[in-house]
Amino acid sequence: MNSDILPYILQPMRVQDIPEVLEIERVCFSMPWSAHAYRYEIEENTLSWYVVARPAPRQAERGLLGKILNLRSAGQPRTPIIGYGGFWMMVDEAHISTLAVAPPYRRRGVGELLLLTMIEEAQRRGAAAVTLEVRVSNLPAQRLYEKYGFTVQGRRVRYYSDNGEDAYIMTTPPLRSASYRETLEALKARLYARLSSEAPPVAQ
Repeated sequence: MNSDILPYILQPMRVQDIPEVLEIERVCFSMPWSAHAYRYEIEENTLSWYVVARPAPRQAERGLLGKILNLRSAGQPRTPIIGYGGFWMMVDEAHISTLAVAPPYRRRGVGELLLLTMIEEAQRRGAAAVTLEVRVSNLPAQRLYEKYGFTVQGRRVRYYSDNGEDAYIMTTPPLRSASYRETLEALKARLYARLSSEAPPVAQ
């Protein structure tokens, strides 16, 4: 499956991305991370892996003009960050630490693409499973995670300090199992088909 057909591109998060990431962070979370926290994750935490999503350059920009724009921006296309995610490798388990999408780009498959990418990267790094915490009230996120095989394995009482809300602990089936790999490939094919059929969103 060719990612070039998608209306979004994914790139490793860089220190230069932090200001844009923080804009989304403050909108999406009641307890946003600081710039210092993200700088630590990118520069010092050897167990972390973070990725950002951007609208792909328009088709007209993918030729010579696109190459010129990319050279001028040190390889980064001039489209805004619209989502991001990351995880920590904890022994043989990938723990998703954050996943967020800017409100204008929700329900377009961006969050699902980020989640899929993190699961695939966890597989490449030898993780046996992927785990995360999610607010018990966040039903849309739970439905997405359930789609990718996550199930509730526990509950952290009063996990979120802003309102004392509990968190579900959700975990994937074994990443190395043949059945899960088949499921993941089928989900990926459906997601790519959906995204490639949609008109690329206009960068805000």
